[in-house]
Amino acid sequence: MPELPEVETTKKGIAPHVEGAIVSAVVVRQPKLRWPVTPGLDSLLIGKRLLKVERRAKYLLLDFGEGWLLIHLGMSGSLRVLTIDTELKKHDHIDISFTDPEDNRSIILRYHDPRRFGAVLWIPDHWSIHPLLAKLGPEPLTDAFNKEYLYNKMRTLRTPIKTTIMDQSVVVGVGNIYASESLFSSKIHPQQPANTLSVEDCELLVREIKQTLQLAIQSGGSTLRDYVNSAGDTGYFQHVFKVYDRAGEGCVVCSKPIELIRLGQRSTFFCSNCQSLR
Repeated sequence: MPELPEVETTKKGIAPHVEGAIVSAVVVRQPKLRWPVTPGLDSLLIGKRLLKVERRAKYLLLDFGEGWLLIHLGMSGSLRVLTIDTELKKHDHIDISFTDPEDNRSIILRYHDPRRFGAVLWIPDHWSIHPLLAKLGPEPLTDAFNKEYLYNKMRTLRTPIKTTIMDQSVVVGVGNIYASESLFSSKIHPQQPANTLSVEDCELLVREIKQTLQLAIQSGGSTLRDYVNSAGDTGYFQHVFKVYDRAGEGCVVCSKPIELIRLGQRSTFFCSNCQSLR
C-alpha cells in the first residue's frame, strides 16, 4: 500500500507539471472505486486552474480555488504524469488532461488502480472538515508532532506502541513498514504498552519516526506489490530495511534472527534482543 513517503513522492512528482495548468478534459472509465467517483467530475473540473498540490496524511489534495479534488491511492493505486498519446493500460481508470496556458503544452494525470480501493472525490468546502480528514492526528514531519504531544496522547493508552503509532488519530502516515523500522531504531519492543513509555522514550521515538520517513521520502518510498511513483519508477527504501520483511535473517546490530509476529492483524518484525519488552 502506498504510505506517506510514497504519497509525498507522488505529490512532489506531479506538482511541477500540473500546478498553474488548466483542466481541458476529464475521462472516467471506472467510477466504482472504494467510494464512487464524484458524478459529473468533468463539468466540475474542466476550465479550472489547478493552484496547488498538497498532501494530508495519505491523501493528495488538488486545490482548484473553488474546491478540492481528493485522491487516495488505496492499496495499489498510482498517479502518473503522461503525454496525451500514452497508450492505455488495464486498470487506467481516470484521466485528467491539463493544458499549460503559457506554452499550450498538454499532459495527462492518469489514475491507475488495479484493486480499485482508492478514491477520487470532489470537495466543495475546505478539505479540513471532510469526514475522511477531520479527525486525523498531526503530520509526523511537523513541529506539532513532538515528545510532549506523544507522551500526553499515550498516557492513558494501554495498546501496544506499534498499534498506537499506526493509529491515524494519534499521528498520520506511520504505516506498517515505517512503524517497524522506527521502533527498531528506537530500541522499543512493538508490544510495549503505550502508556509505559517515558518522555525520553517518546523523544527518541518521535525523532526516529521523523528520520525514517525523511529517509524513505529521499529514497522515493518503498516498492511493495506494484507501487510506482508519478514517473513510473519504483522506490528504493526497501533496500535499507533493518527489520521489515527480514524474518529469520540476522539483526544488523546483534546478528540474532529477526522475529515475526502478528500484531493488530499486521505482520510485525523486530529483534527481541535489541528491542526487549520492559
